[in-house]
Amino acid sequence: MENLTAKVSCFARAYHCKNSAVPIFADTAAEGLLGLDYDQIAQSMRQGMDFFLPDFHGGAEEGLRLIVDRQLSPSVLGRSAYCERALKNEQRFGCRQYVLFAAGYDTFAIRNRDPFLEVFELDLPDVLADKEKRIRQAGMKSKAGSIPCNLAEASWKDRLIAGGFDRGAKAFGSLLGISYYLDKGAFQNLLNGIGEIFSEGSALCFDYPLKEGSAETRANRELARGAGERMKARYTEREMESMLAACGFLIYEHADHKDMTHRFFADYNAANPAHRMEAPKGVCYTLAVRKG
Repeated sequence: MENLTAKVSCFARAYHCKNSAVPIFADTAAEGLLGLDYDQIAQSMRQGMDFFLPDFHGGAEEGLRLIVDRQLSPSVLGRSAYCERALKNEQRFGCRQYVLFAAGYDTFAIRNRDPFLEVFELDLPDVLADKEKRIRQAGMKSKAGSIPCNLAEASWKDRLIAGGFDRGAKAFGSLLGISYYLDKGAFQNLLNGIGEIFSEGSALCFDYPLKEGSAETRANRELARGAGERMKARYTEREMESMLAACGFLIYEHADHKDMTHRFFADYNAANPAHRMEAPKGVCYTLAVRKG
């Protein structure tokens, strides 16, 4: 399966890590996972400069960096940094299971050095098969349990449990980037399913687009449409709070673009005043905890 959105997200992490001495999020495995696709995606971005930067008249490499910094990286880097920091905190409190829903080309399981943390990656069979092939070709190793499934079907829960997930133990779940591409009913069903198998004290981390939107989120919708993946839903904070409560989750934290920029982009911006970035407006980042 040609999962272009997931590949472009991986490219954004790879490019940023490769070109930033003080990265917002250091994904040291992303470029190796992409292999030859890294250069192909970079070239596609250069060729699409008129679409991304209609008023730009500089060089190709300068334009590529602007595209990555303005369009591709902020949301991807911010949510990855937010999620993995939250995961690390949960590990301090005894969490030993990490579930990545729609894992795509996430590289945590390659970078992970904690032998006591069990990682489960859920995605469509073709996506996971392609990822495993890329890992072998790059000479890397992944410490993830691969769970091929369709998250739109309830059977994903049985497959996860059959793959070794312990319903009685604390878990941490990542749903990064998922809420954009599911309608509200489908996202509610997914949250319901997670609530059924996550034990008390387990945590869930995800980002979602706010109803008011922004220039950044509108641009990302256009990018997704160009990749054949339409963004389907937007939410208010109250809507999301109600959806989570119905599934047994209470919101521990809501972070907006100001919070995110201050917490995760400040060091990078201080070191790169000519290439400043901020978290996208119109996106909220949420950490929720399962209550009994």
